Amino acid sequence: MRIAFAADDTNECVEAVRAYLSSEHQLVLVEGSWPVMSKGVAQAVVERRAEFGVLMCWTGTGTAIAANKVAGARAATVADAWTARGARLWNDANVVALSLKRLAPDVAVECVRAFLSEPEPDPDEADNIAQL
Repeated sequence: MRIAFAADDTNECVEAVRAYLSSEHQLVLVEGSWPVMSKGVAQAVVERRAEFGVLMCWTGTGTAIAANKVAGARAATVADAWTARGARLWNDANVVALSLKRLAPDVAVECVRAFLSEPEPDPDEADNIAQL
């Protein structure tokens, strides 16, 4: 699977997520300031150059807000695997945003793994998702 990935800083959390992604998927790397990289990841997903996007910034909030400005992007900020999986299942999120400062590396990887483990949203949520 092709995953668009960007982080506005680097630390062990970013390195763990990047290592996991590069071992399991083909990465589409995006660079720039957090608003620029967020837009780039969202555009890569919307334009189908990547199936999903993963963004990392200090809180995960700014990157999600910036990504959601791209029509067709549905970015969710998550801090645990249950929420990450739910973002895919119940909201058809196509971009996940993570805090690189507040998550332990193994938790961040667990979030990304859970997010990517759901290739399709729950069909029971189709009417709700259509309203987004």
